[in-house]
Amino acid sequence: MVVTRIVANVATTQLDAAKAFYGDILGMTVAMDHGWIVTFVGHGSATPQISFAAEGGSGTPVPDLSIEVEDLADIHRRVVAAGYAIEYGPADEPWGVRRFYVRDPFGRLLNILSHA
Repeated sequence: MVVTRIVANVATTQLDAAKAFYGDILGMTVAMDHGWIVTFVGHGSATPQISFAAEGGSGTPVPDLSIEVEDLADIHRRVVAAGYAIEYGPADEPWGVRRFYVRDPFGRLLNILSHA
């Protein structure tokens, strides 16, 4: 069980403002842009990432964090066994990920995903 990436997600409809600030001013690179979500990456050993989204995709709300894992099925089993309610999925998305939503113990909505 390995977490490979955690990305903070900011809910906004002002994606152009995010591009201007995080891209033009801070110099981050757009790693993904689906029109409703834009992810920026930084440079350096830690490779920081942050996403701005008008929706969570497939009609879902914007999650607080996206957590990429190596074995989604294993994490899903662990979450269910621990008694957490799955709020969405697991679902295969058209942009190439399989994912599910769950709330952490603090009420934060998590998008747990693996790339196909």
